Amino acid sequence: MKIYPVILSGGAGTRLWPLSRAVLPKQLLPLVGDKTMLQDTALRVANWPGVMAPLVVCGNDHRFMVAEQLRQIGITPLGILLEPVGRNTAPAVAAAAHHLKAIDPEAVMLVLPADHVIENNAAFRDAVERAITLVGQGALATFGIVPKTPETGYGYIRRGEQVANCGECFKVARFVEKPDLETAQGFLAEGGYYWNSGMFMFQADRYLAELQQHAPSIAASAAQAMQSAYRDLDFCRLDEASFSACPSDSIDYAVMEHTRDAAVVPADIGWNDVGSWSALWEVQSKDEQGNAQRGDVYLDGVKNSLVRAESRIVAVVGVEDLVVVETQDAVLVAHKDQVQRVKQVVDHLKAKSRTEHLHHTRVYRPWGYYEGIDAGDRFQVKRITVKPGEKLSLQMHHHRAEHWVVVSGTARVTCGDKVSLLSENESTYIPIGMNHRLENPGKLPLHIIEVQSGSYLGEDDIVRFEDIYKRS
Repeated sequence: MKIYPVILSGGAGTRLWPLSRAVLPKQLLPLVGDKTMLQDTALRVANWPGVMAPLVVCGNDHRFMVAEQLRQIGITPLGILLEPVGRNTAPAVAAAAHHLKAIDPEAVMLVLPADHVIENNAAFRDAVERAITLVGQGALATFGIVPKTPETGYGYIRRGEQVANCGECFKVARFVEKPDLETAQGFLAEGGYYWNSGMFMFQADRYLAELQQHAPSIAASAAQAMQSAYRDLDFCRLDEASFSACPSDSIDYAVMEHTRDAAVVPADIGWNDVGSWSALWEVQSKDEQGNAQRGDVYLDGVKNSLVRAESRIVAVVGVEDLVVVETQDAVLVAHKDQVQRVKQVVDHLKAKSRTEHLHHTRVYRPWGYYEGIDAGDRFQVKRITVKPGEKLSLQMHHHRAEHWVVVSGTARVTCGDKVSLLSENESTYIPIGMNHRLENPGKLPLHIIEVQSGSYLGEDDIVRFEDIYKRS
């Protein structure tokens, strides 16, 4: 029985703002250790016997970062499916099931969100091995986290009768919505309840059959989106019209709450979905005063707090139970028991048509990244870094001119019909309306300073003529 990890790498980047943003959500960030959560998820099952290369499902805006992060850890994915829009987990897993079934009619899917922490990998592997027995009996298995506290932020699973010949495995008696505190306390006192982890294991064809029975509109749309999918570089793009028309629903609501074959594997694995800053504080290492800190941080008389500095020194004095997160363009200060209200900050930024919820001052592109340095009336200054051998699109701007100064490295510059090489301390000028391209032909990163000037400086003032990354 071959197991295919299906890593779901969606997310809007709201609950861990300001570190997490729409174009750089939490699964693409190194929140707990040196590796990103996506990388940790892929490595978690990378060397298990019988486990194949992962299939990743992500949004279009994240595709190059997902591919690059997997390359950095030496993992070649089975594929990367691109969702044109987010439609929750049921359609995403359905598309993945069709993809896998075409490769292996007996494929077993291990569905893993990319943004979870699992501290005890050996215990997780044991839980997966128990789930294999369930899957072999035709069950759709979910992993129920053994609860430590009466958590109100998770849904719960009530176990039913024990499944024979499967160790500690149970049929699902019912799924329970997120409870209030008193109800959650009752669950723990009674026993037999688990947190709903959002991780699943089942055969691809079994999931598709259950989806067809209980959510036929999702099944039809996902099947059509996969049937009309097409290759784009190393990615597989789901058909936009079909997938966009698909109802949005989770695996739990669409299938697991209706099937008669749902089973739960209890798992005491040090699991956390890192759904808030307080949850991140729980899984991080702390000092003797209970503080989790990262970056250039100074603490004096601080207890049970999370303090994170990304770009400058952050000094915190004489407080308790706070979350303090600094980035180059935003600072969050919140009480630990109020961090769920961070989403309201993001909603405010959206309502005011601001950009701090969308991206950081450093914006990643497949060729490298750029950083905003300064901006004013009719001008802005950026630092641009181009990776060795990469190049930007051949493009033109209607409303701005650009001045480029090479700080280090070698630049190949196309400006109209002229192609030239620039070295350190050399510069060039790109007039408004001129076709141009920047390339790095060298073996070291290219760093330039770009000064833009004109009546409109938005990123949407780009007309692309040629692009090796096939962006519109």
